[in-house]
Amino acid sequence: MVNPPSLPTTLAKLPVSLPTAVIPEFLDLDGIANYFVSALDLLCEDDFIQDAVWRDIFALTGTARTFYSAQSIAAAWKATSKTHKPTSFAIDGKPQVVRAGPTAWLEMGFTFRTQGIPATTDHGYLSVIPDGTGKWKIWILRTILERLDSQPDVDHLEPVHNMPAPNGHSIANGDTVDIPVRQVNANGVTADGLAPTAMAINDPATNGTTTNSTDINDATTNGRHTDGATAHDTSKSVDYECVVVGGGQAGLSAGGRLKALGVSYVIIEKHPNVGDSWKTRYDSMRLHTVREFAHLPFERTFPSTYQEWLTKYDLAEGYQRWAKKYGINIFLSTSLLSGSWIAEKNIWDLKIMRSGHESHITCSYIVFAVGGGAQFPISPNYEDRHVFRGITVHSGHYKNSGEWSGKHGVIIGTANTGHDVAGDMLEAGLTSVTMVQRSKTLLVPSEHYRVNHDKVYNEKVPTKVADRLFCTGPAAIGRLMSLKAIERWTNMEPDRYDSLERVGFKLDREGDMVSYLFGRFGGYALDVGVSPKISQGLIKIKSDSVPVRYVEDGLICANGDFIRADVVVFATGFISDLRIVAAQLFGGELAGQLDSFGGLDEEGEQKAMFKPCGHPAFWYAGGAVGPARYMSRFVAMQIKAKILDTPLPIYTDTPPRNSSPR
Repeated sequence: MVNPPSLPTTLAKLPVSLPTAVIPEFLDLDGIANYFVSALDLLCEDDFIQDAVWRDIFALTGTARTFYSAQSIAAAWKATSKTHKPTSFAIDGKPQVVRAGPTAWLEMGFTFRTQGIPATTDHGYLSVIPDGTGKWKIWILRTILERLDSQPDVDHLEPVHNMPAPNGHSIANGDTVDIPVRQVNANGVTADGLAPTAMAINDPATNGTTTNSTDINDATTNGRHTDGATAHDTSKSVDYECVVVGGGQAGLSAGGRLKALGVSYVIIEKHPNVGDSWKTRYDSMRLHTVREFAHLPFERTFPSTYQEWLTKYDLAEGYQRWAKKYGINIFLSTSLLSGSWIAEKNIWDLKIMRSGHESHITCSYIVFAVGGGAQFPISPNYEDRHVFRGITVHSGHYKNSGEWSGKHGVIIGTANTGHDVAGDMLEAGLTSVTMVQRSKTLLVPSEHYRVNHDKVYNEKVPTKVADRLFCTGPAAIGRLMSLKAIERWTNMEPDRYDSLERVGFKLDREGDMVSYLFGRFGGYALDVGVSPKISQGLIKIKSDSVPVRYVEDGLICANGDFIRADVVVFATGFISDLRIVAAQLFGGELAGQLDSFGGLDEEGEQKAMFKPCGHPAFWYAGGAVGPARYMSRFVAMQIKAKILDTPLPIYTDTPPRNSSPR
């Protein structure tokens, strides 16, 4: 029996709290901000409340770290400042009082620079509160790497094509989008043409010339791209400075960021079209995050002409358009077969299968963006499967319920995908639909979730600013804020939750989205309309006992109960540790050097994701669209810094915390 993974307890154990100080309506905000920004040059323990938090994202630690307590923060700040020499602190924007129920604080943005190696431009936020004695002190400090000095802007890339404005109309399953491309003949001469989603990259041949293919990149004679990178430069020791494995949101974002920094790169994607990683999923799949959260870097990929909850077809269309617009270098219909690290040369040798032909490419760095372990579905192994006359399928292979009208359907799992499949079955006219709930489920009403997200992600706030605000907060503080929000939503509509529990649906009323997202890569349910059908009895719930074996026409539970079933869909998740995939492709010895992927470390940071992970030339990238978009900038800057022979110094010490933080 496979049980759902338990939630991590790391965040709950970290020494943080939400302030309850009273902040007056009328304050000299600028005066307070000026005081603290001027104090950043010589921060000391007394500038912080005792249970303060500092999160640094690559600005001073060379990685993503979170420090807890005034004592630990002051010591870490002093140590990293010796290396990086931060200077030129200045207020950025207008300080403002933030009020969230009984919690309130004064927040201010600031900018600064570092004079170490490499020299950088950085951003930060201070959240300060009164300490009850008339003094203001720092509750949260955030510092974020913005740019490598004297290098291009990782957040800006000029389009290579003037694309028509997207109309936001979804493309039907199996359809393609006509996107203007450049046809490249054997001599590298181009002529304008049209091709339906033709995004295969020209094969590097002798001297980089191309033959009979269509290119996103406007490749010309000798394989030179518009960004100055080469498709295959035999004068260098490697074909590419970086190869990105996987062309979903994380891979595309990383590729775009690398191009913005002038790094020669290629993305290798197993599917024949950009966006197919979404299109191959079940037909009713749509994002459970708002449209403004879904953009790729450099632009608003999905303007207001698109619906709020994007379908998989919307995503595929937007990704194709984005890749064409920015000339993203991508090998489609290409799989990585194996790879090896040649230590004496510091290069990767990669064997690939491209459109049925094996070849080798070399690179200095790899970004491994193959999805959060979604290659390995998890399914309970009930006894006597051979006697069951019906259909079993994991949600990773599920498409729709259209052929099951009149049958009895069972879904194992009650998170987002389980709700989607149950809704599909009901709409398709199945005689009965039953969800088997194996553990309590956190339910998040989509309308409340949207209101919260809309405060940050909207058409008035640039996406890169929204990301910097939303994605840089300490996870342990985010957990406390999420708990308060869930409690508030529950109190607003008690019957919404009570009616579910009356029909047997077990709610996690004390859960928080942060622990689910970062600890389990999901496992909660965003209510987009299925929950009322559960409350009404249209979708049945089995939560008092789980199945243990099959019979001819259904499932027998541990308590002896029978569930009628002609089809069973397992919405039971995937193995999330990408080291398993890495071991298959690069061997167990190399995979053994890599840190475990997924979950949270003892500081509340995501393990291994987007940061140094055990091998000096390998990075994991993945996750939801928003974090993948934002955190890809840091992967690209780490790689660029290494190419310049000025790698980001990594701070590994953890100074002792206060003995008894309040």
